[in-house]
Amino acid sequence: MKIETPESEQTKGIFSIAEILNRTGLAQKVVRLKPKEVLFSQGSPADSLYFLQSGRIKITVVSPEGKEAAITILSAGEFVGEEALVSVGGLHMTTAIAVKEAVAQKIRREAMIRMMHEDPAFSDRFMRFLLTKSMRTQADLVDQLFNSSEKRLARILLLMAEFGEAGENGPVIPSVTQETLAEMVGTTRSRVSFFMNRFRKMGLIEYNGGIRVHKSLLNVLLHDQFSEQRPERPQELPPEI
Repeated sequence: MKIETPESEQTKGIFSIAEILNRTGLAQKVVRLKPKEVLFSQGSPADSLYFLQSGRIKITVVSPEGKEAAITILSAGEFVGEEALVSVGGLHMTTAIAVKEAVAQKIRREAMIRMMHEDPAFSDRFMRFLLTKSMRTQADLVDQLFNSSEKRLARILLLMAEFGEAGENGPVIPSVTQETLAEMVGTTRSRVSFFMNRFRKMGLIEYNGGIRVHKSLLNVLLHDQFSEQRPERPQELPPEI
């Protein structure tokens, strides 16, 4: 879901996009969010999209019956609310909420469309982002249909940690509630606590104010080495992990 850049360091890619937005005047304004503050709400007018410069944003959706589910958590370098480009007078299909302090650059629909026509390189980069996000959405759907909740949790932790190239351990995932993880996995908070304890006992993760994901979790997920037998139920973690 990240915008791909030719730079060797991911942070250079993030700031190059921000610099383009600032230099061209494409970004209408900078929005600063505190934790749990709403960027936009489901059903509100979708006349702008946002480029997340720092922090994390949780995307949620509410069904007609009033059931809420967390779809994903976005991080720096991603666009949010791109459905604004679809049509004039459209509505946001989801709600975007800051998980931690976040900074987003607001881009008006008309300005983004004009920029995509005038700058082929920028348009190409944005289209790659959309295609990558579409592939991620398809992978999420397959994950929900065919994988166990334990495997889904493992995959979400790896994605949130942006597990990648260097070192044995990915970055520390900022504090996130078990309720949020349960919504994203499609299970209960107690089951998330159960699996998190199992991962910790297996040496796949560690936590102390945040969650650190080890490379071993990726290996276990890829090789389908999760045990089918249920071990003795460990003591549940507190709601914040």
